[in-house]
Amino acid sequence: MTQKLYIFILGLFLVVHAVSGQQEAQYSQYLYNMSIVNPAYVTGQPSLINLGSLYRTQWVGLDGAPQTINAFAHVPINENIELTANFTHDEIGDVVNNNNFNVDFAYITKLSKWMSLSYGLKVGMNTTQLNFSDTNVNGEAGFNTTSSAQFAVGAGAYLFTDNFYAGVSSPNLIPSDISVDKSVQSESAIHAYAIAGYVFELSDGIKLKPSTVIKSVVGAPLTFDLSLNTLIYSRFELGVSYRLQDALIGIAGVNITHNFKVGYSYDYSLGDLQDFNSGSHEIILLYNFDLLSLSKKYTSPRFF
Repeated sequence: MTQKLYIFILGLFLVVHAVSGQQEAQYSQYLYNMSIVNPAYVTGQPSLINLGSLYRTQWVGLDGAPQTINAFAHVPINENIELTANFTHDEIGDVVNNNNFNVDFAYITKLSKWMSLSYGLKVGMNTTQLNFSDTNVNGEAGFNTTSSAQFAVGAGAYLFTDNFYAGVSSPNLIPSDISVDKSVQSESAIHAYAIAGYVFELSDGIKLKPSTVIKSVVGAPLTFDLSLNTLIYSRFELGVSYRLQDALIGIAGVNITHNFKVGYSYDYSLGDLQDFNSGSHEIILLYNFDLLSLSKKYTSPRFF
C-alpha cells in the first residue's frame, strides 16, 4: 500500500471527526487542560491565570500523519466565575486542516466548605478545509478542495474538592454535516464524556492520582482512558496511561519553577497502525501568572 493511499485513508478517517475536531480526548496530557472534554472544568485558584501550549505529533514515521497544536488560557474572574479559551489546529499532511476556537464559561457554586460544583457552557467555531486534489489512488484523480465552518455549543458539570473531581459533559451538542465533492458525506455525532480522579497523599512528599475519562459516541463502542500519575516532592511527575485498544502511554513532567511546568508523553501504538509507525510524541508547557500575589496561598502545584 503506497504512502499516498495511507494519507488518503487517514484523510477520510478525519472527515468523520473533523467537524468536532479535538473535542475528542485525543491528547495524552489532557489532564492538564480538561476543558478540552468538559467546559465546566475550573482550576479553582482565583488570581492565578493558567496559560498552556501543547504540540502533538502522532504516528511518527507514517507520511502525512496527524499533527496538533493547542493553546489555552484559564482565567478565574472571581471565586464563582472562570473563563477558558482554547485554540486548536489539526492537520494531516496536505489533506486536512482543522481550526477550532472556543470559549468556556463556568459558574462555581459551593456545596459545602470542602466541595464545589461548577456548570459550564462552551461556545465556539470550528473550520475545516479538506484538500484531496493531490491525492491520487491507483492512478485516479482525487477529490476537489472543500471547506466548511460550524458553530459549536457544549455543556458540562464538574464536581470537585481539594483531592477529588468528577464530571459529565458533551463538548458539542450540535451535529453537523460535511461533504467532499458531493460524494462523501459525514455527520458529526454527539460525544459524551465522564471524568473522575482522586489524589492520595502517600507521604509528605508523594501524591498518587488514579483517573479516568470515559467516552461515548452515538453509534460507536464505548471507550476509555485509565491513568495513574505520581507527583514527587511537588516537582517531578511520572505517569502511565492505557487507552482502550489504542495506546500505552508514558508521561513525565517537571515543575521547573513554582509557576512553570514542562510535560512530555510518548504513546506506544496498540491499534491497527502499530506496524506502520514508531509511536506518538507530545509536549506541553504550562505557566501561571499570579495577578494578586497569592502564590504563597498555594503551597503545592495543582495536580488536576
